[in-house]
Amino acid sequence: RYFLVGSNPAETKYRVLKIDRTEPKDLVIIDDKHVYTQQEVRELLGRLDLGNRTKMGQKGSSGLSRAVSAFGIVGFVRFLEGYYIVLITKRRKMADIGGHAIYKIEDTNMIYIPNDSVRVSHPDEARYLRIFQNVDLSSNFYFSYSYDLSHSLQYNLTVLRMPLEMLKTETTQTRQESFDIFEDEGLSTQGGSGVFGICSKPYEKYVWNAKLLEAVRTAVHRDWLLYIIHGFCGQSKLLIYGRPIYVTLIARRSSKFAGTRFLKRGASCEGDVANEVETEQILYDASVMSFSAGSYSSYVQVRGSVPLYWSQDISTMMPKPPITLDQADPYAHVAALHFDQMLQRFGSPIIILNLVKEREKRKHERILSEELVAAVTYLNQFLPPEHAIIYIPWDMAKYTKSKLCNVLDRLNVIAESVVKKTGFFVNRPDSYCSILRPDEKWNELGGCVVSTGRLQTGVLRTNCVDCLDRTNTAQFMVGKCALAYQLYSLGLIDKPNLQFDTDAVRLFEELYEDHGDTLSLQYGGSQLVHRVKTYRKIAPWTQHSKDIMQTLSRYYSNAFSDADRQDSINLFLGVFKPAEGKPHLWELPTDFYLHHKNTLGLSQTRQSYTYWWTIGVLKHLPLPFDEVTCAENRRKLTVKKFHKYDEEIDIHNEFFRPYELSSFDETFCLAMTNSTRDFMPKNVGIDPSPFTVRKPDETGKSVLGNKNNREETVLQRKTAASAPPPPSEEAVSSSSEDDSGTDKEDEGAVSQRSTPVKVTDTGDNTKITENVVQSTKDVYGVNLSDIPSEDDLAIYARFVQLGQSQHKPDKSSQQFCSKHPLDKVINLIPISSFSQDNIYEVQPPKADRKSIEIFHAHIQAGRGNTQPLGRDDFLMYREYIRNRYM
Repeated sequence: RYFLVGSNPAETKYRVLKIDRTEPKDLVIIDDKHVYTQQEVRELLGRLDLGNRTKMGQKGSSGLSRAVSAFGIVGFVRFLEGYYIVLITKRRKMADIGGHAIYKIEDTNMIYIPNDSVRVSHPDEARYLRIFQNVDLSSNFYFSYSYDLSHSLQYNLTVLRMPLEMLKTETTQTRQESFDIFEDEGLSTQGGSGVFGICSKPYEKYVWNAKLLEAVRTAVHRDWLLYIIHGFCGQSKLLIYGRPIYVTLIARRSSKFAGTRFLKRGASCEGDVANEVETEQILYDASVMSFSAGSYSSYVQVRGSVPLYWSQDISTMMPKPPITLDQADPYAHVAALHFDQMLQRFGSPIIILNLVKEREKRKHERILSEELVAAVTYLNQFLPPEHAIIYIPWDMAKYTKSKLCNVLDRLNVIAESVVKKTGFFVNRPDSYCSILRPDEKWNELGGCVVSTGRLQTGVLRTNCVDCLDRTNTAQFMVGKCALAYQLYSLGLIDKPNLQFDTDAVRLFEELYEDHGDTLSLQYGGSQLVHRVKTYRKIAPWTQHSKDIMQTLSRYYSNAFSDADRQDSINLFLGVFKPAEGKPHLWELPTDFYLHHKNTLGLSQTRQSYTYWWTIGVLKHLPLPFDEVTCAENRRKLTVKKFHKYDEEIDIHNEFFRPYELSSFDETFCLAMTNSTRDFMPKNVGIDPSPFTVRKPDETGKSVLGNKNNREETVLQRKTAASAPPPPSEEAVSSSSEDDSGTDKEDEGAVSQRSTPVKVTDTGDNTKITENVVQSTKDVYGVNLSDIPSEDDLAIYARFVQLGQSQHKPDKSSQQFCSKHPLDKVINLIPISSFSQDNIYEVQPPKADRKSIEIFHAHIQAGRGNTQPLGRDDFLMYREYIRNRYM
């Protein structure tokens, strides 16, 4: 047998799973649902070790032996033989949201469960195992023990505020599962000692190991189930005069209709689209990390393929295969299913930003635009006008080629209108300063205003053909606009407006480019080809050669390796399940029938052509149906009763771990980008505010960069200066000399945020040192070799005289002071509880009677003469025991 022993982070509570290894093809797992203490689990393992030892003289191992140490279970999978267990053996902390750590999987281990004596071998098992392991779990898979990553911050915090009385009627599981020795006596007379916690079901669309956990979901306690997401997670620290603000970007890739670029286009018959990613930017004040007391804000937007039946044939080996519509859909059936999902999750309005080309010599991308317009027009006939789907077409490629138009200025106008319609989430009411100094843009903001803050209603859905380069730039501009409103709502800036070339926007741009690179690698096989700098027309001339290399890399990946990756994803997500007598995965000519279930059988229920939304969705709009309080949503929640001193709900004990020795490796394991260290200029004379516009060469990266970086900066500035400056309404955002090359990124490598590697160039060490060691004038703003001014000398003389009059009040000192021009200085008397207090002697104060009694009792206790304990002492001791060991 295998025994899995799991513990909480403080290692005070344990659970044990028993896995039977005698079944060749079935999975037998026993969970006794009991919570053990550390002492109990040691005794249990000791008895198991003793009971399984072989007798003297017999061969074989004896007792228990540790097979592997892990941080969680990804799931259980079976191909043609027995089951495997997939364990997380290495993790790295990537972000922190309100004290909840988010980890990236760094390494995993697959262990075959059945014993060798009962193993039934199959010739194709090794090939299936190899295909399964092609999905690199160490590449951008994330999990959290205490935070639901499949839901948005708005959902998580809205559910927490759901009234308890409504939930108690829906659930019977309100008692604590472990035995409580102090439950009958009670530790608190007011309100009891119970605290109710709410646990929601994950949103399975963004969970990538749902099928792997399917076999054990009902058999084990929910604490064993660890849900992982795929996409991107990055966090940076924005320092505003020392106040830490964490900017977090989380991208959740959909596990439905997932796959690679040319093999997954359009939508499935269930309304799930290819390359669907939900991007959420979270902003919070890190000086207060509690969800209830802190300030948190978030904004969500979505990207995804055009929701139609369409595809591209890659067998022609063309860089841009022709787009074909596979199936006529006059009643927009698949688009209706897709937008119904969005109305349930995000509310209204749904805003579509379509960036595909409108004017082409040969009709290519325009096919999708025409069909999408027809589908949206049809669906809007039946929706109420105030909740209609908003369609914004904008040919981004045409505007990019034009010298008379600034692409980002136009995107900024679109972003402002979008954020005003949807609003954003913030968990605190509007600041009093926004009432005193009302802003026009703030008063026009949409969304839903509630007593506890604001809710985002509706979402922006951006698409181009691939949903990679153009989409990422458009999402960055919308995110930048939303970031300004978020900062304003938290009282950090005086107007909801952010300009380019500020430390804050540079930090946010780097975060978004890492996000775009990572998503592009997952779907297209290469990093971004066109970046924000490309559309600002300040990209260096060296960028063009890199763009060509990325294009070739993308073409190679699409032509030669995407088919194998698609097979791996289908096997990992459980879309294809190997079975005896069925064709193997590599024998299938296409996976079309795996993803489109309606091709194998007709559905019994037919969707209405006019009432195409789910019942009950319209009644609650503009609020999302998933977040309203109704019987259907309450069934997705589980309520559990905790003791108020339980470690699971005590965020101070959970985060700071006061009972353990601190480890530097754990305390400083999260190395995030810092606006002051990485972006702010090193000269002190410059305004340290992250909202001040900088010159192109004024950034922390260019000061400490190496020779190649500095040369590229100069070349970029020359290139930018020679380009004609595009006209614009806002001089700052359209300036041709912006941060050209100062945010230099290593575009040839994988995203720095997903795999941070410290690179040092030993060849330029001396030159780097020359840059770092600067004169005192540059660093402090003054030259210490200059003679101090008369005012400074007078202040110093006064300081010396005060010190002398304090500890040497003799005649010689008085005579010296009377001759000094500062003889009329007031003699300051220190205020202290000590009667005599200076640097030479101290007269201790007298202790009161109660303090003397406590001290005497302490002395007597040290000699063994203890006093009898009172009721308060017993209650305090019980609280300590419960908090430490229960």
